[in-house]
Amino acid sequence: MTRDQWNETIDVNLTGVFNSLKASLPSLKISKGYIITIGSLAGTIFFAGGAAYNASKFGMVGFTQAMMLDVRNEGINTSTIMPGSVTPHFNDNIPDENDPWKIQPKDIGEIVVDLLKLDPRTLTSKIEVRPSRSPKN
Repeated sequence: MTRDQWNETIDVNLTGVFNSLKASLPSLKISKGYIITIGSLAGTIFFAGGAAYNASKFGMVGFTQAMMLDVRNEGINTSTIMPGSVTPHFNDNIPDENDPWKIQPKDIGEIVVDLLKLDPRTLTSKIEVRPSRSPKN
């Protein structure tokens, strides 16, 4: 990974989340909104060749969890979803059912909807999601 790619990874995955939440926090306090970030299992498990990605996801997960402690008494629930092996929309990939063992984007969407349906007294702070089977099965 080049220095520019490292910077872009940190900018998108960590700085972007930080700036977005900073800008939206006043409105979230009024509306008693819900903060949901999409992390990665790479935010707790590192892998070779993924230093910038791992660092950005570690930072984002830590930021989200600390934010949760700061805003939960203001009526704002905060959750981070940490999937692994998702068929994503980046790097020219188009998600489809050809990788049936991988988590599909719609699966993450269903988790978001389920979080929003919970009674506000219940706070699911972190969700780790893995495929139910390996690519070999």
